[in-house]
Amino acid sequence: MSGPLILREVPSPHVLALTLNRPEKRNALSNAVILELAAILDEVAADRETRCVMLRGSDAFFSAGADIKEMREQGFQAIDNAARNRAWDSIARFPKPLVAAVEGIAFGGGHELVLLADIVVAARDARFAQPEINIGILPGDGATQRVARIAGKSLTMLMVLTGEPIGAGAALQAGLVAELTEPGEAAARGLAIARAIATKSPGAVRLAKEAVLAAWETTLTAGLRAERAAIRHAFTSPDQAEGMAAFLEKRAPSWES
Repeated sequence: MSGPLILREVPSPHVLALTLNRPEKRNALSNAVILELAAILDEVAADRETRCVMLRGSDAFFSAGADIKEMREQGFQAIDNAARNRAWDSIARFPKPLVAAVEGIAFGGGHELVLLADIVVAARDARFAQPEINIGILPGDGATQRVARIAGKSLTMLMVLTGEPIGAGAALQAGLVAELTEPGEAAARGLAIARAIATKSPGAVRLAKEAVLAAWETTLTAGLRAERAAIRHAFTSPDQAEGMAAFLEKRAPSWES
């Protein structure tokens, strides 16, 4: 299939919608897909016009996982090469809010990509899995660590050791998903969330995301210290004065950052 591997659309001001575009491969995450997604997000990170990004797959599948044909041909190098590792890390470090909208399946690397999103919305019939054990390997893009941190040891072991999928309801209960929609409505809800975030102070949103993510990397004491530093910084910004003035004057704020 020719054409871009990631489709881009600006459905409303300050919101970018990205769509994985390998339908003939069920959006398998080849190296080319990961590199193209990372390049777009690197570009968007420096773009003041874009405040929030939504990522989706198709109506039938978010992504079936890594490209197994690529792995069979290239071996471990297919998923552990310098360019791909840099790209994956770049996606994980994207500083602006990233919303994932999941319809159908998010398996293997597809689920690991979903785990990088800040907010996940899924259709009620969506399914999530780490089926790598079925082909004699194990997750290699963060699932053993990120699922365990979010959902705990038992569910992680169930997903990783059996390779069996879990439903959207179980994913919601485990904290892997923030909200469920009716089938076919995940993208619309994801866009609504992205639009809501895009109306907030970009500077405050960036600081808030950093503070929440600090909980992943630090102790509680260090995380609280990071939160305090973030809010101290927020109070020095023009948006803080504008936000409070707009609230008291009962008008919409005009953000600068």
